[in-house]
Amino acid sequence: MTPRKAIPDDARLLAVLHASAFPRPWDEAAFEALLITFNVFGLVLDGQGFILCRAVADEAEILTLAVTPMVRRNGVGRTLVEAAAATAAARGADSLFLEVASDNAAALALYAATAFEPSGLRRGYYADGADAVVMRRTLNS
Repeated sequence: MTPRKAIPDDARLLAVLHASAFPRPWDEAAFEALLITFNVFGLVLDGQGFILCRAVADEAEILTLAVTPMVRRNGVGRTLVEAAAATAAARGADSLFLEVASDNAAALALYAATAFEPSGLRRGYYADGADAVVMRRTLNS
């Protein structure tokens, strides 16, 4: 299972995958705009999921990670996170950050299992009022 690089032509595919994973998905235009941004990179496992990240100077952040429900708990999320961490490190990032809903137990477990540690809390961050746990993973150490 090796992810491929996302390209702007993947915007529709990413929107469909995102819609399968989230109740308030991003649209195709949002993905297209991100994928043409110089410091954004995405990785795709066709039909299974994708990860989208931004890398600036010595920091990177996961913007979104989507795994289709029918393949969850099969290593897709872990594969995408690890590939993104390697890509961010290769781009010179020393840290990889993300925000995850405090009530998303599955995502919190995935991120803990992939060496992320809580580094902050944003109260009421999400539209439904859920808090966001800010997490950080050290790269290039």
